[in-house]
Amino acid sequence: MGYKTILTVVTDEALAQSTIEHAAAIAKDCDAHLDVLCFGVDRTQTGYYYAGANAMILQESISRATADAEALAASCRKILTGYDCRWAVEESVAQLADIGRHVAGRARFSDLVVLPKPYGKDHGVELEPVTEGALFEGQTPVLIVPEGTAPTATPKCVVIGWNESSEALRSVRAALPMLSSAEKVHVLVIDPPQHGPNRSDPGGALSQFLARHGVKAEIDVLSKTMPRVSDLLTRHVQDVNADMVVMGAYGHSRFREAILGGATRNMLEQAQVPVFLAH
Repeated sequence: MGYKTILTVVTDEALAQSTIEHAAAIAKDCDAHLDVLCFGVDRTQTGYYYAGANAMILQESISRATADAEALAASCRKILTGYDCRWAVEESVAQLADIGRHVAGRARFSDLVVLPKPYGKDHGVELEPVTEGALFEGQTPVLIVPEGTAPTATPKCVVIGWNESSEALRSVRAALPMLSSAEKVHVLVIDPPQHGPNRSDPGGALSQFLARHGVKAEIDVLSKTMPRVSDLLTRHVQDVNADMVVMGAYGHSRFREAILGGATRNMLEQAQVPVFLAH
């Protein structure tokens, strides 16, 4: 079963083109409906200004955010005019501190959310809560699309970052429609455990599961020769010329990932190909 409702969230016109192109390509391939939600972000910090100024500042911020949302919606409709798929564009305004809740409310009733990278030069701070809102509160798989990548609904080569976690398995299940159409899938296992039921056959159970779904999978076992797992994963993606990564999202708490870093955050910061995530 493919995806039938695809959602993408636009908060920055500079990132809209690439994200919408990917979402529209998947929607067309799956005969799905594409919902584009354009947010004008109100960045007002209530209580920060002197007494009596709050109402004026708030009204000005809301007016500016409303105008931004309308401009984004017009730009997105222009981009989608040339695509042969069912789509709808909506515009809304949300405060920065609350945008994740708004995204989650829509993501809950979607099969897949397509978003730009939440980290990078000139990427707004609202992109991180948008991504986390879809993943955590919305409980929906997310496809992160770096700028400049060619849109495709059927990646030819996919790397699965497999660590036997529930997050990784949930990502694999959610990505099955794309994995089934891939020409080759690499199950990457880094430093498999020396003890446990799978020590003699790392990734074997997953490979069998995928094979029964018609996925052409092979297992790549590597030692951790680099400081970060994300570095090794990125290098392997380049070595096999993969055009998508599937991995679990945020095995640690979001706070720990934000302060200390983690495989998810590091991978999203340096991703050069689309990254499929679920939590």
